[in-house]
Amino acid sequence: MTQREPELVGQTVIVIGGSAGIGFETARRARAEGADVILTGRDPDRLKQAALEVGAHSTAAFDADDAAALASFFQDLPTPIDHVLITAGRPHYGPLLEMDSAQVRQAISGHMVLALEVARHAAGKMRAGGALLLMGGTGGRRIRPGLGIVSAATAALPPFTAALALELAPVRVNLIAAGFVDTPLSAALLGDRLEERRNELRATLPIGRVVGPADVAALAVHLMTNTALTGATYDIDGGQQFVSA
Repeated sequence: MTQREPELVGQTVIVIGGSAGIGFETARRARAEGADVILTGRDPDRLKQAALEVGAHSTAAFDADDAAALASFFQDLPTPIDHVLITAGRPHYGPLLEMDSAQVRQAISGHMVLALEVARHAAGKMRAGGALLLMGGTGGRRIRPGLGIVSAATAALPPFTAALALELAPVRVNLIAAGFVDTPLSAALLGDRLEERRNELRATLPIGRVVGPADVAALAVHLMTNTALTGATYDIDGGQQFVSA
C-alpha cells in the first residue's frame, strides 16, 4: 500500500478559539497533516494545556471580541499564513422580547463582525488559495419556541459568507453549519440534560450516533485542502435538520 502524504506540510493554520471542542480537534487534525498550528483562546491555562497536547507552534491568550487585542495578534504574526478557523463565540437563546438592544445586536452580528475583523487583519498575510472558515449552525433553520434570535442569525451567515468570499478572493471563505456537536460548550449549555440529549440524538439521527468535534474537524481540514471550494455553506449535523431531533 502506498502511504499518503500529509496535506498541510509547510502551511500555517490559526485557530481562534482553539483550546477546546471543535477548534482543538481541528488544530489536532491540522497538526497531524503537517501544519504549523497557532492557537488562541481566552483562558491562558487551558490554552497552554491544549498547545502541549496538539504540539502547537505558539499560542496567544485574548478575548477575540476585543478588537485591539485581535488587531495586535495579527500584526505580530509572521507571514505568510494559510488558513484561519474561527470557533470563538456562542449562540444566544431566549425570548426575543426579553433581549435588550445590545443583546440583539450582538446575537445578530457578533459572528459577522468578528469574521470581518479577522478578514481585514489576516488578508494581507494569507497566501492565495488559503481559507477563512466560519462556524454557523443548522438548528436555527427551523423556527420554533425557545430559539429566539438564533434563527435570524443563522439565516444571515450563508449570504454573508458568499459576499465575503468575493471580496477576499483569492483567499477562500467557507461556512461550516453544524447541528448538535458533543463539545464542552454543549455540556455547559445543557447541564444535567446532556445525556438525555445524547440518547435522543442516537435514537433519531439517520447516522445513529452523535456528531463529535472530530467529525467537524475532518470537514474543516478538507475545506482547507480543497482549493476549489469557496463562498459555500457545508452542513454537518448527521441529518438532524431532517428529523424532529
